[in-house]
Amino acid sequence: MTANPLFRPVQRRGFFSRAFRFGEVVYHASVRNARKGSGNAVMALMMNMVQACMMVAIFYVMMSVLGLRGAAVRGDFMLYVMSGIFMFLTHTKTVGAISGADGPTSAMMQHAPMNPIIAISAAAIGTLYTQVFTLLTILFIYHALINPITIFDPVGFAGMFLMAWGLGVAVGMIFMAARPWAPKLVGILTLLYQRANMIASGKMFLANTLPAAMLALFDWNPLFHIIDQGRGYMFLNYHPHNSSLSYPIKVMTVCFAIGLMWEFYTRKHASSSWGARD
Repeated sequence: MTANPLFRPVQRRGFFSRAFRFGEVVYHASVRNARKGSGNAVMALMMNMVQACMMVAIFYVMMSVLGLRGAAVRGDFMLYVMSGIFMFLTHTKTVGAISGADGPTSAMMQHAPMNPIIAISAAAIGTLYTQVFTLLTILFIYHALINPITIFDPVGFAGMFLMAWGLGVAVGMIFMAARPWAPKLVGILTLLYQRANMIASGKMFLANTLPAAMLALFDWNPLFHIIDQGRGYMFLNYHPHNSSLSYPIKVMTVCFAIGLMWEFYTRKHASSSWGARD
């Protein structure tokens, strides 16, 4: 005779068992996020690569036509364009993924293993995996088929790439926490933020070459500082003087704190009936 499942003893999990369980759930949620748009993970990676290549090609032609190649850093001009495009795409796509992650009013939260932290982690890891795969693949193809590349400090550049991703997670958490209160308004604000960074990120300019009046239009944006510092790690002949490494770290820390507090407050007060307004 089998025992009644209602009276089975509760098994307490150790730290490593809970960590493995958490990682397993995050992995499956990350795969779900990666294939959410196209239904196929490989197709999602290919579409992301095509989008990145199209943006690189558009900005390469635009900067060549506008005569901005002379203002670029001494070195591989295509690498200069790709350094700004990849950090911009990583940041904006992370903001979009985190802001659109399953919140406390989502139907996914009705399943026992799921919680907002898993949803945020899955969206962040899934986006990072997609962007790193795209970056390494395009750089390898360019290095092998077109022109060999040399990165002055690969570790430092990778750190700036991860900082662009981390800033996207922090900003996206603020939008995610605000979304249950005003879904349509927050969706519009998220889109405006992503579109504004097309110009405000300053990926087409070098901070060292900008006059003071024009520099003031960009130096409020932490992504501008990250891109400029990243180019300092990428190119031997460029030393950033008009950008700071501490400023984006401070902004990212503040955004993380605001996002965590707001998400906790929303989780305590959110109601599943809020979704009926959409």
